[in-house]
Amino acid sequence: MNAFADTLRAEWTKFRTIRGWVIGTVAIVGVIVAFGLNPGMKGSCGTNGPGSECALPVGPGGEEVTDNFTFLHQALTGDGVVTVRLTAMTGVGLGNPDEPSHAVEPWAKAGLIVRAGTGRGSSYAAVMVTGGHGVRMQYDYTHDVAGSPGGVTAAAPRWLRLSRAGDTVTAAESVDGGRWTTVGTARPRGLPSTVEVGLFATSPQHSEELHAGLMSGAMGGPTQVTGTFDHLATRDGWTGTAWRPDVIGAPSGPAGGASGGVGPDGGALGSERAGDAIRLTGSGDIAPAVAGAGGLGVSITQTLVGTFVALILAVVVGTVFVSAEYRRGLVRTTFAASPDRSRVLAAKVTVVGGVMFVAGLAAAAATVVLGQRVLRGNGVYVHPVPAGTEVRVVVGTAALLAVAAILALGLGTLLRRGVTAVTTAVLLIVLPYLLAMTVLPGDVARWLLRVSPAAAFALQQASPEYPQVANLYTPADGYFPLAPWAGFAVLAGWAAVVLAAAAVTQRRRDA
Repeated sequence: MNAFADTLRAEWTKFRTIRGWVIGTVAIVGVIVAFGLNPGMKGSCGTNGPGSECALPVGPGGEEVTDNFTFLHQALTGDGVVTVRLTAMTGVGLGNPDEPSHAVEPWAKAGLIVRAGTGRGSSYAAVMVTGGHGVRMQYDYTHDVAGSPGGVTAAAPRWLRLSRAGDTVTAAESVDGGRWTTVGTARPRGLPSTVEVGLFATSPQHSEELHAGLMSGAMGGPTQVTGTFDHLATRDGWTGTAWRPDVIGAPSGPAGGASGGVGPDGGALGSERAGDAIRLTGSGDIAPAVAGAGGLGVSITQTLVGTFVALILAVVVGTVFVSAEYRRGLVRTTFAASPDRSRVLAAKVTVVGGVMFVAGLAAAAATVVLGQRVLRGNGVYVHPVPAGTEVRVVVGTAALLAVAAILALGLGTLLRRGVTAVTTAVLLIVLPYLLAMTVLPGDVARWLLRVSPAAAFALQQASPEYPQVANLYTPADGYFPLAPWAGFAVLAGWAAVVLAAAAVTQRRRDA
């Protein structure tokens, strides 16, 4: 133990007395902070006077939500059943002029819903037909249960039913209105004895990923859907009041009336009745709010855009911390003082990993806190996150830099030549992230970020990915294919393999 402490002290002394290594470490902190406090992003939230502030409703679980839809409803007390037949869904406004007007966004929804009230963020349970994901039961924004696949046509309509018994809501579907299949059951939070129940329709933002040369991005826009219903019926306790139209979260126009807002094509959102037939046109979504092309604003990940440049510096410092000794022949002196070469390697790993972790921790903590203020001051909406997520992002950034530097140190030990080792480290660690963020299409980029050391950037993901929410979940928007610590495990695995090879090679080769 004393021998390792002496070796560790010697390696630390080397590190802090070499001006270039110290400057490199300081530069890592400076780069992360500089990019975080000068993000180059502007927004309109709160910049146009009172009323221009951006605010999202909060769901029953405390999460931010999107809650915009057309609603034909009545107040119902106690237990009961509501049934309807959906005969058609048509959509417009997919953001691409070549799309046919009848195309329906895959997560467009039309069906039945029970809500605690008409206020945005109210608890609910719904059964619906979607544009491309079949029948679903969704409740309280974050929960999604799949029913049967397929869409709806006049020749193949879908029957939907919601039943309430106490605080439990059961969703069912049928192809003929006689034989019913249960889709799922739910217990929405705080569902009162008197609820709002009825028909709804909504259609989310359309997003399309673009790649052209070194440019990448997204295109799209708002969409709307029209659902055509008939055979609307209630029984048990759900009878006796008139059906009222509303557009919840209407982007413009009054809430209520036959047309409660203006859709993406300039048409009215709302409801129309012709005998037994009911047509509802809606736009928006009932779902968790997300950052990115299909949502509003950014996550705290945006404050850490400087990590990419800092990673290059960390790789260079980690590599030359060992390769410089081979280049100058000083490694012979090191091994003469500490003959146990594995102990020397372990000490170098401890020093470079520890220094990079502390530097990354300080830079990330300052940037995440101050960077959010800068973004909000620039009118950019930043999604708040739980304290645990914020801590994980900060600590994860530090761990990413530390282990990447350790991996680079292992490559420096294996290859010995500084230029070769630095080039290899950049190609292995940095280039995959750069390619995934720029030229590679989504599926290839996600594959690369599963298998390369750059997978550890998943530690910086602050917004969850919801399969039932239409969005571009790309690395450029702060979403990664692996869970945060799974991504870190990929980087750690690469570092472990390279260090093991370095330890074996170092023992067998001459200094």
